[in-house]
Amino acid sequence: MAESGEFSKDVELPHGLTLGAIRKSIDYIERELAALIDIYHEQANVFSALVGIYGVRALDSYSVYEKSRHLDVAQQRFPDLRRRDSRSPTPPRHSLESKGSKRPWEIQSHYDHPGWYIVWRYLVDPTESIERGKPFLVWRVDVVYLTRKDWEYQGSKAGPTGGGRTHTFGLKFPAAKLRDKAVFRRAGIKLSGGKPTPTNGG
Repeated sequence: MAESGEFSKDVELPHGLTLGAIRKSIDYIERELAALIDIYHEQANVFSALVGIYGVRALDSYSVYEKSRHLDVAQQRFPDLRRRDSRSPTPPRHSLESKGSKRPWEIQSHYDHPGWYIVWRYLVDPTESIERGKPFLVWRVDVVYLTRKDWEYQGSKAGPTGGGRTHTFGLKFPAAKLRDKAVFRRAGIKLSGGKPTPTNGG
């Protein structure tokens, strides 16, 4: 279970979102996805999408934010979640997008929408060297409000002569933007060479 001492009360959160809801969501994501890490070894980008999806499920259950009931919005548009008492269309300040990432700083999106973003930074540890019984764990959670100016377009290299990823938007200067936005940090994890590693060298 995520320890209370690893949460920060100094990070601004979307209105109504609590540290308790984030704590319960971390526990849910870790518990449910531990059984699915084979997918990570097959296709890591699909697994990251699952982390974001399970984050939506958790917050829908534990917080005042609810999953969009319109499938075209939930699957193709923005946002993943909205405050339960917000009007339609959902204002950016009442919008919340859930993303999973194994990268330490980057955020990517198919859109440049303004709104709140919660990023579940995870790692897969099949030997359970960090924590016994945890082959998958969330090591940091970033919460940040982004505007259109925070995004930069990253075009696709796909074309008639070869494949490539679809176009995306990436967060400008992500390390600087997210430096003070970690609402949760797992004890015993440090960044080394751009990767989360155990502080004890395990």
